[in-house]
Amino acid sequence: MNGTRTIDLHAPSEQSPTPEVLREIERRVLWLSTAMIHHANRVRPNPSGLKVGGHQASSASMVSIMTSLWFGQLRPGDRVSVKPHASPVLHAINYLLGELDEKYLTTLREFGGLQSYPSRTKDPDPVDYSTGSVGIGATAPIWGAIARRFVDTRIGSTGTGRQYSLVGDAELDEGAVWEAILDPSVAELGEIVWIVDLNRQSLDRVVPKIATGRLESMFSAAGWQVITVKFGALLESLFTRPGGSALRTRILDMPNPEYQRLLRCTAEQVRTRLPGQGPDAAAIGSLIAGLDDDTLLRAIRNLGGHDLDALRAAYGQIDDTRPTVIIAYTIKGRGLPTQGHPQNHSSLLTVDQYKQLAVELGMDPANPWSRFDPDSTAGRVCTASAQRLKRDPVELATPPAVPADMGRTPSGTSTTQTALGRVLLDLSRQAPDAAQRVVTVSPDVSSSTNLAGWLNKVGVWSPNERRNWFADDAETIMHWREKPTGQHMELGIAETNLVGLMGELGATWSRWGQPLFPIGVMYDPFVERALEPWSYGIYGGGQSILVGTPSGVTLAAEGGAHQSIKTPSIGLEQPGCISYEPAFAIDVEWTLLSCISRLGRPDGSSSYLRLSTRPVDQTFAAVPTDPAARERRRRQVVAGAYALRHVERAAVTLVGMGAVVIETLAAADRLVEQGIAADVVCVTSPGLLFEAMQARRGLADRPSWILDQVFPADRAAPMVTVLDGHPHTLAFLTGINNVRGAALGVSKFGQAGSLDDVYRYHGIDTDSIVRAALDIVD
Repeated sequence: MNGTRTIDLHAPSEQSPTPEVLREIERRVLWLSTAMIHHANRVRPNPSGLKVGGHQASSASMVSIMTSLWFGQLRPGDRVSVKPHASPVLHAINYLLGELDEKYLTTLREFGGLQSYPSRTKDPDPVDYSTGSVGIGATAPIWGAIARRFVDTRIGSTGTGRQYSLVGDAELDEGAVWEAILDPSVAELGEIVWIVDLNRQSLDRVVPKIATGRLESMFSAAGWQVITVKFGALLESLFTRPGGSALRTRILDMPNPEYQRLLRCTAEQVRTRLPGQGPDAAAIGSLIAGLDDDTLLRAIRNLGGHDLDALRAAYGQIDDTRPTVIIAYTIKGRGLPTQGHPQNHSSLLTVDQYKQLAVELGMDPANPWSRFDPDSTAGRVCTASAQRLKRDPVELATPPAVPADMGRTPSGTSTTQTALGRVLLDLSRQAPDAAQRVVTVSPDVSSSTNLAGWLNKVGVWSPNERRNWFADDAETIMHWREKPTGQHMELGIAETNLVGLMGELGATWSRWGQPLFPIGVMYDPFVERALEPWSYGIYGGGQSILVGTPSGVTLAAEGGAHQSIKTPSIGLEQPGCISYEPAFAIDVEWTLLSCISRLGRPDGSSSYLRLSTRPVDQTFAAVPTDPAARERRRRQVVAGAYALRHVERAAVTLVGMGAVVIETLAAADRLVEQGIAADVVCVTSPGLLFEAMQARRGLADRPSWILDQVFPADRAAPMVTVLDGHPHTLAFLTGINNVRGAALGVSKFGQAGSLDDVYRYHGIDTDSIVRAALDIVD
């Protein structure tokens, strides 16, 4: 009913290692993952005394699930996103498979060693998805599945395989998780499999109400197949005995904290507490009275997420026609002395507890890193699993050439936002090989961000073709043709989903050797909402272009809530990213093409463009007509700044960026009328200029020629900087030649009103620029 199924322990499954061998491997994985954390905290010298940390209990709850996957279920084309705190389990498995050298087992959370959380780019062993930030790693395989399908339909086959997410139950509190689950296109992705580690604990407590039925209903309502693995074989066998039905009901109805407390009890205490006070207490008491102490304690811990047969049966019921979630009941810290303790999340075993665990698992604390004998049954299973999971090396395809200049010189009045769609259309005509790898993504703002023309040309991506019921409507301007070969994706109003998808589209070059050019467009005020997951995508190797438009208080009529202030500094602060804020349409073309050319390569980078809806007379750009001079201007635009106006013996330099360059030019004209000569510089990338300054001081490995060309020392003059954003973004420019300066910008919440009123309110109008110039010149 409702897509929810409880598994049959006796369902047929593919041939796999015997349960006895898997349990032997499971115990070794538990030991190795625990020992890695123990060594990092209790053995390795720590001169600073600062906490190293690790998550022995969170790792332990995943050992059974991950052992059953890697040593019996996964195939080479499968990809797995491992919950962050289970990274030691992943490293332990990779070690047993021969994918990790023993020298790294002592380096968990050490500089240059194993990372705190799984990292595609920093860990020395195979990691499919970087995780760590709540909700992002969980949803990444969804976007990875879409990216893979896009490559398959547009470029060539990437093979087949499931996309697994191993998710902690507390991570389901993250709103981004449900934004992804509920997206309509996700219900058609049959390769998605989530396994929820339902251990009922979070960082500080036992979660009082994890209503499994509610989770099942929510996943089912979103179109997912739901498989629940509640109990293991021992408990299931007890449920068939007299009083067993009452025992099952008692355990299912028991509050989470009460059940967790049972895990910390002796057998005598369990006999007293488990029957409860209900009408079936006697029947339950009679049932457990016939069990010896060891069997009783094993039974209360016999949950499905630690029963390898139950897990194997669950995998065998995945139907691959829709997403699947396996909700596996587990115990946090299972197998450790700290199991089930409400504060065991970050707790570490004592030295005595560690030695006790070694005795229980048959290990030697003095020699903790032993692999299985290759000739043993477990050793042969490890060897066979490694061979089964071996992937062919990824051959990186060279991204197609992207033109640097389309040769067009815009005229008339236009906006930088409009230029975005124009450049994409021009690219499809002049460089079709490059254009076919472009995929645009937006959260329900395609028409309002001027992507309609591009969308009409390339179509909308969908897992399956859908009929366009408005195709014959003459008044429909934007044609919504959905098909697997479309190059535009729309995810609804969910910015986190959008940048998550961008990150995975931007990682196809490293996953499958085929580069894509993902460009995501959203309203600039919402960029900050998306910044953290976008940044995490960059950290994981995803290269993409984020376009924020419209932006700033220039969006005056929309009111304060729709005006961005802090976004101009993103390029100064975001690693792996270059940012631009073009003033003219030609600047958009040159910078966007340069950004695209940086995508899909080992030395590539992401980019952020901040665009505007303000109409601007394009003749103000004064684009040189001489080919050599035009190319010089283009290089300067891409490098971060160019001179719009040079005068003899400038008394002041006016530096503008983006939409307010028009006020900057007007202020220069008025200063000239007062006998004050003013140079005008247009900044396109404060981040690149800052890096050039750092390079000049020997603090970065970047070219610094742009400073000499645009801010030469022999033209140094007092400087006024102005932008539609926080003034600190450009304030550092006075340090290039150590001149006096005034930084104008927006440092208060926006206001609704006309452009003149709003600019005047924030002090970025022409009058304010003139006054600031007069102040520093005097």
